[in-house]
Amino acid sequence: MNEKSALIAMSGGVDSAVAALMMKEAGYQCVGATMRLYELGDDDSPAEKTCCSLEDVEDARAVAFRLGIPFYVFNFKADFARQVMDRFVCAYEDGRTPNPCIDCNRFLKFDRMYRRAMELGLNYVVTGHYARIQQGENGRWQLLKGPDPQKDQSYVLYAMTQEQLAHTLFPLGHLRKEEVRAMAEQNGFVNAKKRDSQDICFVPDGDYATFIRNRTGKDYPEGDFVDTDGRILGRHRGIIHYTIGQRRGLGVSGGRPLYVKEIRPESNTVVLSDNDGLFTSRLVARDFNWVSIAEPTAPITVRARARYHHPEQPATVTVLPGGAVEVVFETPQRALTRGQSVVLYDGDLVLGGGVIDEVMGKCE
Repeated sequence: MNEKSALIAMSGGVDSAVAALMMKEAGYQCVGATMRLYELGDDDSPAEKTCCSLEDVEDARAVAFRLGIPFYVFNFKADFARQVMDRFVCAYEDGRTPNPCIDCNRFLKFDRMYRRAMELGLNYVVTGHYARIQQGENGRWQLLKGPDPQKDQSYVLYAMTQEQLAHTLFPLGHLRKEEVRAMAEQNGFVNAKKRDSQDICFVPDGDYATFIRNRTGKDYPEGDFVDTDGRILGRHRGIIHYTIGQRRGLGVSGGRPLYVKEIRPESNTVVLSDNDGLFTSRLVARDFNWVSIAEPTAPITVRARARYHHPEQPATVTVLPGGAVEVVFETPQRALTRGQSVVLYDGDLVLGGGVIDEVMGKCE
């Protein structure tokens, strides 16, 4: 295996294009590849806001041609359907709110793509993520934030293993977005001014409930909105229509603003409260991956992010029997949500992360 060889995951966007450029300029044997994950059903789908479109494939191919590197399209649709779309559906059916980008990174980019790189005899997988990897003094690989707080993507990468980190390169890790676009323009890339994808690729219109119904072929029955004391406030349209903290579209008038506080699939009820009722201070996360440090044997203080774009908050973390992790925030947090991920930081260092499974009340 050539040590300086890399499979470049090319999404069709400007970030992965510049990542490919930088690896070639660094003297690596580069092979470009785009993952075919999902077919948008209509020619008029708003592809400019998503990834995975045919336009994206052609943009990636054009950049690879300009760089003079081989280019392949890998059909990972079955893996994507099982590991991302089906998990997405199951989460909503269970009253959770998932983050499919985390699952895509975990099961596709750094699992299937990594295995394909090894099969091709390539030593690294390269992506355009804004994050950094370094090796600590004890030899453990560490994941760190990117330099631009607005573009840092370390939150969605917490599931990476030591083996994956050892064979992954993030050439954009020290750059800011404006620098990347300038490099793309200087090199005449077709996607230099292309917008970043914003929406979930398999739900480009944002209508999650319709997607879920179409995928499962099931109807999700109406049920009761109730308050925290169990009093019926009205009828909901089916639990897949709601997320924690939601206010719009409830169709309930309680004389005051009401928000979704809890979703109970076992009784098909949705609990509503005022805004104060959304604040909780403790959660338990499962499927936890300690990235940059070994699992701690005593409570540690961290800064925790419980949703992608939420600011980090000081918290105390304790590993529970069986490997689940309890996070207790110094101050109550709004709308902690089952199915989202909590990621722990020490400065720029990503300590680890897991999926929120339980949310508990305010500090007594």
